[in-house]
Amino acid sequence: MNEHYDKQAYHPAFSWAFLHPKYWGTWCTVLIASLISLLPHRARRALASAFAKQALKLNSKANQRARVNLAMCFPERTEAERETMLFNSYVTAGSFLMGFASLSLRSKEWLENNTVIRGEEHLTALKARGESAILLVPHTWAIDIPAILLASRGLPVSAMAKKQKNQVSDWLMHKQRVQYGGRVYERSGGIKPFIKSIREGYLGYYLPDEDLGPEHSVFVDFFATTKATISGLGRLAKLSRAKIVPLYAIYSSETGQYEIEISAPLSPFPLDTEEQDARQMNQCIEQYVTERPEQYMWILRLLKTRPNGEDSPYK
Repeated sequence: MNEHYDKQAYHPAFSWAFLHPKYWGTWCTVLIASLISLLPHRARRALASAFAKQALKLNSKANQRARVNLAMCFPERTEAERETMLFNSYVTAGSFLMGFASLSLRSKEWLENNTVIRGEEHLTALKARGESAILLVPHTWAIDIPAILLASRGLPVSAMAKKQKNQVSDWLMHKQRVQYGGRVYERSGGIKPFIKSIREGYLGYYLPDEDLGPEHSVFVDFFATTKATISGLGRLAKLSRAKIVPLYAIYSSETGQYEIEISAPLSPFPLDTEEQDARQMNQCIEQYVTERPEQYMWILRLLKTRPNGEDSPYK
């Protein structure tokens, strides 16, 4: 039996129903994406730049969300500066996504040779002391890379995720994420299995910038605005007896390589209140994103939930 098997984890399996005509479009997309991923990096970057220029012209909800996010987070920047930030984000996204299939098509050695990892000593030191760790991983385009890379190095990750509507995409994505080991739990199953896996030695994969609504959040500063920030990280750290380790996943559209930045564990942590814990979490995101804003998924509904019952800024 697979040493990473946990009956409480999510285990999508291949079904012959995946060959139904309603999924043919998905399979065609997978085939085209696989072929594109084999193109040289410079060719993919050139295509991504061309697509990004056209994407900025679209009257899309993604553009609207991104522009609202950037305006609220960086009001001191000019509109032209924010448009440049968005363009660079789209170039990074396009370059990364066009090579995304490589993670399944290429070997472990290829991934190792195409990844630069800095700060891994922070994790190995914790492991040497027998301590558990929860990785604090903001939503960058390359967010899946650290989990796959660390698992390939014998440091498997445990994560919580939401099932995708398209069953073929869901199965393929899961297969890619756990190809070298690791566990994924559905959010609907609660957090207890996730905590248990961290205690067993898995690296927890925690996404700190999701907006889960007012009932799961506290309102604290985020750049120049206020954000509904996930509460309870301090309790999670105590229950799992784990250190909180910030990590930033990068895809360099200049070199075509993945980069992983691992910082020292937060200390002291947790602090006195959930608001203080949440603010410290946001400060980690701000520090990383300020240095590499093109890596961040500005198209997300980061600021959907507003304080005092205010309307969503995306309406």
